[in-house]
Amino acid sequence: MASLNVGNLGEYLREQRRAAQLSLRQLAEATGVSNPYLSQIERGLRKPSADVLQQVAKALRISAETLYVRAGILDEREREELETRAVILADPSINERQKSVLLQIYDSFRRENGYAPGPDAGVGSGTDTDAGPGAESGKPDVADAPDGNVRTAPDRDADAKEHHDPHS
Repeated sequence: MASLNVGNLGEYLREQRRAAQLSLRQLAEATGVSNPYLSQIERGLRKPSADVLQQVAKALRISAETLYVRAGILDEREREELETRAVILADPSINERQKSVLLQIYDSFRRENGYAPGPDAGVGSGTDTDAGPGAESGKPDVADAPDGNVRTAPDRDADAKEHHDPHS
């Protein structure tokens, strides 16, 4: 875990609050956290809980994970992994099965490089029971292309929907 540096966190929060052009009172109203408590956090006198940091991050429109790292609650590498997973899961251009496969590949590469899969590995990744040929073995439904790149198998469900028109 990162070392506790509450003063640094307070300075950072003050900078972010000022950049958002919010008074301490306005931030208190937006977060539901008392004005005196926020003041103590900014001055480095109190270590806020993860819940308080999440409320502050939401009000300031910044990453809660960044605040967790600054408060010593979360390690920098854990934050980066969580953000990577969040970006993959939020991508509207790929379907749930593809997200699942991509997260499996990501975990595979992390293991290969000596990192354990993250706390949310496989959770919320959209795995389904018909994940393809690799589903039984726990391996993603992927293939190595001649150029060395990894390619996922085509989405059979999408192909079936595309080629089946009940009105023709």
